[in-house]
Amino acid sequence: MSISRFFIERPVFASVIAALIMLAGGLSYRFLPVEQFPPMAPPTISMTVEYAGSSAQTMQDSVAQIIEQNMTGLDNLLYMSTSSSSEGRAFLRMTFDTGTDPDVAMMQVQNNLDLAMPRLPEDVKNQGIRVRKVSESFLRYMSFYDETGRTAVEDIGDFVSSVLLDPLNRIDGVGEATLFGSDYAMRIWLNPNQLRSFSLTPSDVVAAVRNQNNQISVGQVGGLPNTDTQELNVTLLSRTKLQDIEQFKNVIVRVNPDGSAVRVRDVARVDMGVRSYTVTSRFRGMPAVTVGIQLAEGANAVDAGKRVDAFMDRMRQFFPPGITYHITLDSVPFILASINSIVHTLIEAIVLVAAIMFLFLQNWRATLIPTLAVPIVLLGTVAVIAASGGSINTLSMFGLVLAIGLLVDDAIVVVENTERIMHMEGLPPAEAIKKSMDQITWALVGVAAVLSAVFVPMSFFGGIPGAIYRQFTLTIVSAMTLSVFVAITITPPLCKHLLKQRDVNPSKKNLFTPFNRLVDTGTSGYGKLVRKLIAHPVKVMAVYALLAVGAVVAVREMPTSFLPIEDQGIVNFNIFMPPGTTRQVTLEAAREVEEYFKNNEADLIEGVGIMLGMGPNASRGQNVANGYVSLKHWDQRRGADQSANAIVRRARAHFANFTVGRIAFSEPPQIRGLGNASGLVMQLQDQGGLGHDALITAREDLLDMMRMNPMFFNPRTTSLDDIPQVRVDIDDLKAGVFHLSPDSINADLSTAWGGTYVNDFVDRGRVKRVYVQGDTPYRMNPDDLRFWYFRNEEGGMVPLDAFATVNWTYGPAQLERFNGVPSTAIEVSAGESVSSGEAMAEIERIVENELPHGIGMEWSGLSFEEKRSGSQTGPLYALSILVVFLCLAALYESWTIPFAVILVVPIGVLGAMGLSTLRGLHNDIYFQVGILAVIGLSAKNAILIVEFAKTLYESGKSLVDAAVEAATMRLRPIVMTSMAFLLGVMPLTVSTGAGANSQHAIGTGIVGGTFLATAVGVLFIPVFFVVINRITERISGKSDRGIHKRAPKEEPKEAVEEPGVSQG
Repeated sequence: MSISRFFIERPVFASVIAALIMLAGGLSYRFLPVEQFPPMAPPTISMTVEYAGSSAQTMQDSVAQIIEQNMTGLDNLLYMSTSSSSEGRAFLRMTFDTGTDPDVAMMQVQNNLDLAMPRLPEDVKNQGIRVRKVSESFLRYMSFYDETGRTAVEDIGDFVSSVLLDPLNRIDGVGEATLFGSDYAMRIWLNPNQLRSFSLTPSDVVAAVRNQNNQISVGQVGGLPNTDTQELNVTLLSRTKLQDIEQFKNVIVRVNPDGSAVRVRDVARVDMGVRSYTVTSRFRGMPAVTVGIQLAEGANAVDAGKRVDAFMDRMRQFFPPGITYHITLDSVPFILASINSIVHTLIEAIVLVAAIMFLFLQNWRATLIPTLAVPIVLLGTVAVIAASGGSINTLSMFGLVLAIGLLVDDAIVVVENTERIMHMEGLPPAEAIKKSMDQITWALVGVAAVLSAVFVPMSFFGGIPGAIYRQFTLTIVSAMTLSVFVAITITPPLCKHLLKQRDVNPSKKNLFTPFNRLVDTGTSGYGKLVRKLIAHPVKVMAVYALLAVGAVVAVREMPTSFLPIEDQGIVNFNIFMPPGTTRQVTLEAAREVEEYFKNNEADLIEGVGIMLGMGPNASRGQNVANGYVSLKHWDQRRGADQSANAIVRRARAHFANFTVGRIAFSEPPQIRGLGNASGLVMQLQDQGGLGHDALITAREDLLDMMRMNPMFFNPRTTSLDDIPQVRVDIDDLKAGVFHLSPDSINADLSTAWGGTYVNDFVDRGRVKRVYVQGDTPYRMNPDDLRFWYFRNEEGGMVPLDAFATVNWTYGPAQLERFNGVPSTAIEVSAGESVSSGEAMAEIERIVENELPHGIGMEWSGLSFEEKRSGSQTGPLYALSILVVFLCLAALYESWTIPFAVILVVPIGVLGAMGLSTLRGLHNDIYFQVGILAVIGLSAKNAILIVEFAKTLYESGKSLVDAAVEAATMRLRPIVMTSMAFLLGVMPLTVSTGAGANSQHAIGTGIVGGTFLATAVGVLFIPVFFVVINRITERISGKSDRGIHKRAPKEEPKEAVEEPGVSQG
């Protein structure tokens, strides 16, 4: 007994299976995580190093390069980038291949860092190096402020740091919570004149504070071992951490012979300052403290966001009076809006598919059967996704939308074939469905295998493209497998009980009569046209050759890109002021940006947030600022002129003539964790050791060439410009004459001008830092160096100008390295009607031919992934077609007949390319997924005709008659299933809102390819069948092995009716 017959006789069993599948899917859907993409961004491990007072060159030479040199032997490392700034900060990021375990990568990095630690400066080792496995992009920003203005921003920063920051960092899914502001720190501000009057140096103050602000473990009174008669056991306390300003003021720096003492208050000013003055933030024009949440590697953004929200709701009651917070930027709404948009598209697709089925099947019973298959297969696919550890994301939802039009095909084939048997042979539904399933069961399995064969090879892609293809493959192959299972087990019992004889053999006219008459007329005309085309095979094949060549040319010439740029509801911007600009001047530029958006885009934005002192690529400086604009919901921004891209373009145009500095606007990257802006990201490298000046000159030359080239838009560097610097040249010989040691000179200069972290103190129960630094009035100008004296071995005080000279020079504010080579970062967008692939090729040409020898380049971020994926596309497409060919060969037991199916593929590809080009779309990953779907559908149409033609030819009909009759017989189901698939995808092409560009990219190609593969392909497929068979027979001198002519069957009519491989 066949599987179908088993379930036909046991309809309750079939219903139970359907219910279990739907129940499993429904439960899985409730617990599946929701995210924008499955984990596919390359894991990154980052390090942050602080070395107060050091220059960018010092950070690079003393810290960054030493760490770099030890980062060897790391498994799956793609590239490594380093940024060293003049604010005494270095940032290193190592990016690993997709699929690398971030925990293992972090362990390897930490082990290698341990090897470098002995070679690093003592101050760096004392403060430690933070190693994190975090995403590069921020999940959200939260700004804390007092709308009344009564609470000082320093108090807000201290509250956030003391109460909120550490718990936020411990939330599951949060990689790091970064404070853009600062908590309190004890600040000891040195007066050089007072120091000189007491013959003291900064090092004396540092040593005194370090020794006296200390917690000593003394022991116990009566501790073990003790005497037998001991009756007392208590802890013995001695020196403890200092806790307030007065205690620090009273720290004794020196005791004089007469018993008097010099205390800290005699040589310095002590107050409660902040730990770092480097970065401050603003929101809606007000001073604020901002917390940036970065996602942990592999964590779910939506779940992490919910946990952060729950924590903040609990903590809100503990906020000081007047303090509130606002989520100023959040990536989660875009994720949820994108998913909801595709869900709406999915519902629209189901309705449209049901409508087209009703139009062709023309009774509600026949329409209901394939419609019932939709929820069973969709929920079953959701259960498979859950079982494989997947998630509800835009890619899996896209796969479900594509599967809608495909999964109903199998049920349609069963219903349509059963109805025809009932109509032509007069059998009751129970007998008709048994006969129908005997004919088509294995054909359905074969077609599902062919469809799966289209997608499976693409899952072998590496990197991000592979992750995307694997998600589509899992979803579509699961849906196709379940579709066949439902068609074999659940649809037959439904046909037995729902189909009625009167439904399939109407005796009077109805609303569908005009439509049926039109279809019959079209079918008759189609048969005549096919016969004429077969009569002129040379001309037809010549036309086909032109179409095939056109498809090849279209593939080669169509602009390429990686992923569509989406409106994520966020606009980023960076402010670059001239070198040497102070914080106050940069603040004025930031206010101009705030005023622009307030006056020109108020109806479209939620707010503007700015971090002063923070630049791109972890750079720091008074002359830079980093900001973002949070836009209103997509439902409130319907028009194209209200999109994020339009807002960016208007802002760029407004600030194009901003002569005081440079302001760059951009949209976020398509994939979170791969940079901070959309567009192309490259690293210009000094691979020939030409020096920093030559590298900067090459960078400026390249930017100038880009600005003059229409292929590029908004070229910019994210590196900081070189700045004026004051160099203190110490004459070691003269210093030796004065009996001054280099170590003491270095330590005193570093403390006076850069500040020194001494140790910690306790403030209201929380441990905070203590810093010693020269007071503000004594380090504002280079001439202030004259205030600082140095004590020699005899106790005399020596002025700096006695052994050193001060000179102006020019040096880097930021030094970058990429894969251990000096580099500088450049970002650029492709010009109007220029694809990212074309722009990348032009950049490579310019760097190779126009820049000096020794200057090279590498891609990073999304551009690296796009470049890497481009070299794999061609071979893997060829592999997909080869696997399809082999499946067809196995299905037909022939090496030649599969060509009649494969030859139709270029027609579908040409249609996809044509419509996408008309809409200005590019050949990106989503478009390529659509091409695979078109290949599968084109092959299914051809299989439907070829299988029937093969059956008719074997039954004794002539080759031409077999081809014509098969084509006319199967035209209606081909048109029906193709229209079902086309209308199922159609909502993707007209979608709006979040994620619309991705939907357009995948939907447009499928619609164009499906239409042309159906409208034109059905004309060529019979010709292909005839030509391939004639060539085969002419070469072999007999019928092909897989299509051997034999005597007519006893029941030729039944053979003609056998649908064989049906459109599914």
